[in-house]
Amino acid sequence: MRKENTKQSFREKVLATVKEIPKGKTCSYKEVAIRAGSPMAFRAVGNILNRNHDKKIPCHRVICSNGNAGGYNRGNKMKRRILAEEGVASF
Repeated sequence: MRKENTKQSFREKVLATVKEIPKGKTCSYKEVAIRAGSPMAFRAVGNILNRNHDKKIPCHRVICSNGNAGGYNRGNKMKRRILAEEGVASF
């Protein structure tokens, strides 16, 4: 009998981490990378989120470490609008 592979890929860890960010809060790409187990993979986090189209994953809540909004696969303007609607003060 074969054991099921329960090990998550980095992509799965990133998406699970981002899914946990509560409404009205943000997290940096670097923080997501650290929580997903690869502290230097913050650019990979951005690439993963850029390809995400699952509305259950709030990738708009991930921002740059310097406080800038960063990219968003539906446009930077929409990212800022959504964050402002959620009560994130700096957007």
